[in-house]
Amino acid sequence: MIFIDFLIAFVIGGIICLIGQLIMDYGKLTPGHTLSILVVAGSIFSGLGLYQPLIDLAGAGATIPITSFGHSLTQGAIAEAEKHGWVGVLTGMFEVTSSGISAAIVFGFIAAFIFKPKGKVN
Repeated sequence: MIFIDFLIAFVIGGIICLIGQLIMDYGKLTPGHTLSILVVAGSIFSGLGLYQPLIDLAGAGATIPITSFGHSLTQGAIAEAEKHGWVGVLTGMFEVTSSGISAAIVFGFIAAFIFKPKGKVN
């Protein structure tokens, strides 16, 4: 039933986001530190073979949060390392994630151009 699939995705994605929020609130860490922790956690879980089953279960609930970026980095590195050895570890990470990084840069630039952001005023 599609409602159950949506519910599972919502709950899993919400739990991942809740973990990030708890890290920021109780760990007194900046958003940048929290982002790094979540990316590394996704990468570790992927390397251990635990993230793909989570994606199979939750779908977008596991692929939308930033932890999936770590998963993509790890899977790209593993796939290319099998083909090209140590050089593939470096090239594989960027090959798989380059489109997402490029899109973030382009859309960030467009948003900054349209909305004319101002620096922080004290």
